[in-house]
This record gives sequence, C-alpha cells and structure tokens, in this order.
Amino acid sequence: MQIAVVSATHAIIIDKVEHNPLTINGHPAWGALYDLRTNEARALDIHSNSFCAGGTFLSNGSLINVGGNPVVVDRTGAADFGDLNGLQGVRLFHPQLCDEEGAGCGIIEVPHRLRLASPRWYNTVVRIDDGSALIIGGSTRGGWMNNATTNNPTLEFFPPKNVHGFNGVPVPSPFLAETLNSNLFPIAFSLPDSRVFVAANRDAMIYDWKLNVERRLPQLPNGVRVTYPMTGTATLLPLTSTNNYAAVILICGGSAIEDSRPGYDIDSREAASDQCARMELSESGIQRGWAVEQMPQARLMPDAVLLPTGDVLIVNGAQSGIAGYGNVKNQIGNSNADHPTLTPVLYRPSNPIGSRFSSDGLPTSNIPRLYHSVASLVPDGRVMIAGSNPNLDRSSARYATEYRVEWLKPLWMDNETTRPVSTVNTFLIPFETNFTMTIDLKGGNPDLIKLALMDLGFVTHSVHMNSRLVYLDFAVEQTNDSALTLRVKAPPHSSIYPPGPGWLYLVVGDKWSNASHVLVGDGSNPPEDPGALENMLANSNQSISLDDKASIGEGAEAV
Repeated sequence: MQIAVVSATHAIIIDKVEHNPLTINGHPAWGALYDLRTNEARALDIHSNSFCAGGTFLSNGSLINVGGNPVVVDRTGAADFGDLNGLQGVRLFHPQLCDEEGAGCGIIEVPHRLRLASPRWYNTVVRIDDGSALIIGGSTRGGWMNNATTNNPTLEFFPPKNVHGFNGVPVPSPFLAETLNSNLFPIAFSLPDSRVFVAANRDAMIYDWKLNVERRLPQLPNGVRVTYPMTGTATLLPLTSTNNYAAVILICGGSAIEDSRPGYDIDSREAASDQCARMELSESGIQRGWAVEQMPQARLMPDAVLLPTGDVLIVNGAQSGIAGYGNVKNQIGNSNADHPTLTPVLYRPSNPIGSRFSSDGLPTSNIPRLYHSVASLVPDGRVMIAGSNPNLDRSSARYATEYRVEWLKPLWMDNETTRPVSTVNTFLIPFETNFTMTIDLKGGNPDLIKLALMDLGFVTHSVHMNSRLVYLDFAVEQTNDSALTLRVKAPPHSSIYPPGPGWLYLVVGDKWSNASHVLVGDGSNPPEDPGALENMLANSNQSISLDDKASIGEGAEAV
C-alpha cells in the first residue's frame, strides 16, 4: 500500500492488484482518492501493475509513481484486471487538476513516452535540489529477497538526464551491488548540501549525484539490517538555521536475521530489533558514528511519522519475523511476521538520551498493522493509519486484508478555542524571498512559536520518501489584540527544501494549526533534456504496451 497527501482534502492511495471491493470500469480498483473529511474513496483507473512502486512530487507539484510489478498470472492475473506489466511504469498524477471533491483528475500513463529506463520493483524515489526525481535501486522482477540475478544496482533520473556520460540510461551504483541481499526499498533523503543519504541492508552512504561519487559511512551497529525484508523505518530529523541546517538521520527497527538464510530456515517468531541508530552527517558526526538507543518494544515494519513539533511518532509493525508473506516457517495465515506492536511510541529528539521515548497517553489499537501498512500526517494535523495485508490477494485469514482506517490526534485538537490558527498570504514561495502569515495564538505563548514547513512524503513499506521538516525563520511585523502578522523567510536555497509542494504548520508550544498548502520554488517543471529522453527510449525495452499510443487518464492533455 502506498499513500501520499495530494491536497487539503484528499490523499491518493495506490495498492497492489488484488480483488478489492472498490471497482472501476468493470474490474477491481487498485488506486483511489481518499477523502480525508468523509472517509470515502473514489476509484482511480490505473492500467499498469503498481505493486511495490515508489513515488515523489516534482517541482511543479505533480506526483510520479514509478516501477511496480509484472502481471501476476495466477489469482491476480490480467484476466480479472486487464493490468499491464508495471516494472517500468511511470504513472503521473496532477493534484492541481482536482477539485475540492477530488474530481477532474486521474492517473496518466503514456508508456511509449513515459517509462523507466530499466525494470524496478521495490525502488525508492527522492526529489533532489533541481526538483527532479532520483530513482534508486530495486529488483528487475517481483519476488521476495533480492539476489544477484534480480538486483538492479543502478540509479536513474526522471525526467532523464545526461549526467556522467550516461545520457538518460541507468547509472551503476557499487553501493547497491554490494549491499545484497536485504537491500530493497533503500532508505534515502536529500541532504541540505544537495547530496543524498542512502541506507541499504546494514550499510549507508552519501551519494553526490552531481559528481557521481559514493561516500561510505559507518555500518549500522549490532548487525541490524533495516531494508526489505528486514524492514525498519527512518526519518531526517528537523532542519533549522539555528544549527546551520545540520542533517541528522534516525533509523529505527529492522532485524538482525542473517539475510543469506533461506526462507524455510527463518521463523516468524524470531525477534525483531528494538534499536534506533542516530547520526549527524557532519564530518565530526560521521567520526563519532551511530549513537544507539532502544525503543520500548522491538519493531519490524514500523512507520516513523514526523510531527510539526519535531517529535517522531513511531507506529505499526511486528515484534518478530520478517516482512513479506508465504516465505518462512510458522507463518500466521500467510504472514512472515507475528506479534503485532499495537501501542505507538513518541520519540522526542531534543530530550536527553535515555528519556526520548514515551507512550504516555497514547492509545493501544486492536488492529494489527503488519506488511503493507502506512501512516502519514495529514493537513488537518491528525495522523492517518491504514492498511495491512500480508497475503497474496484479499484474504480473511488471520492478519486479514485490512480496510479500516484509524486516526490518531492529541486531545487538545478537539478544543478549537485553544488551537492556533494561521493564514498564509501566498501559495507560491520562491527561495530567498519573504512572505507574510497572520496568526492567532489562541492564548499560546508567543515565545514558543515555530513555523514548520513540511513535506508529508510518499509512504510505502515503512519508507517515508521525501518526508521533511524545515523550521522557517520569521519576525513579528504587527500585532493587535487577537492576531500577529509574521514576516517569514522562505528557505534560502533548494538544497534545504527541494522545490515542490509543502505544508506550513504554525506550532505554538506542543500545539499545531491546520496546515496551509504551498509550493516552494518558482513552480516550474523539473529540468528536461530531450536528447537524454530519446536516448533512454531507444535503449530501454518497453515492458508495458497498449494497443494504441494514446495517453490514459483524466487530465492526460496536461502531460
């Protein structure tokens, strides 16, 4: 399951091809727009198999969803669904075409012009500082554990670039070749110096995409693996000018199971890891290496959700086993994992080590959230928790396919008389400019104001692609009895916040407002290189095809 917030009122959900009850054009749907207000869904007509794809927003506000799965020929075959091979799929979605009810927009697929240079299943996508997408790794076909015969140890760009002489075709990555077997859905974040942090298996690097240079980092401690199927979760902690935008990575959960063991030798009861590893990506921080902390409970397949306060909510997951389904001993139904972790935990990064984790006041769920679960902050300030399906298809077996959505919110959010309110005077926020906000503290302390510019990310398989929080500098410009006017500084450059959509929350102490939707940068398309595109198309096999070469989907004319 994949989710991304696309407007103040809707999130897009992209699923795997299976017998979902929601239908469109005579077949089960595997995509929908979900109304965050009414909890109703409108089916989207996706044509290629989007199972285990990655995604990101681009500098112009559009969303791409890339890679996926080949057509599965048994219970979820093309006879029931009419789906196409999605391994090289590029699915384009323009949120700006949607109205408030989520109508007027859809998934666009143009496989003869929009496709990846190579097949990718379980790839990660990062928006970089020029507003384009860096697509990282994956497997050349669906399966489970990666291996040398299926590994895709390369990077590519969307739109295609002519960099380092590769002219639109994949760029080899020694790091991705050397991190087998458990290296799918790599953890990755754009850094404030324009480079990219990447973790796979139990290793990590910083990649300079402009120079094509990989810098290896200290290995993650205690043999813990953190990428599929030993799935952990991660976040880039908040960036602020007060420490010159120091980048600090937090990686939690995973498993120390040896990834060379065959599935029949792995047991669903083997313990997951309770480890969180944290490192500042400065020269001195890298020399110090990873600082290790322990969560209150072990977690495999957790989700790390950044909150506007800078705290991290860790939810979902299992205390034992491994990600996936149908592979290990003592499966529960089809699940490779067991012992769901039902109580969230809050991580406060600014607290002293040893006092950062707490579940005080957090509710315990009765819904297991295992493989294919997601969680995301939404614009109204709540956290949406959904999914779980460790099964080949829709199933009622134990750890069944889960369609219920849970909402997590602090109790103060129900009292509108004390919740901060903000209004932004602009949608477009160019770099190195100023804009104004009108705010009402609702009795809050003006000394505790923070302005949180957030990318809510593209979330799937515990990977929160592009999740980001930047605290903006501001000055109080005007006051009256009930409101303040703030003069706010935009991010200084595109490495601090890669150009693209964002959500701006007013934070006052431990409370935050509804978010304002903004577009950071000048709103232009990411750089396009027609020569690199044509060379990519000429040198890539088209694994998805249509009877005609028409664009598919509402809004196709906007490609």
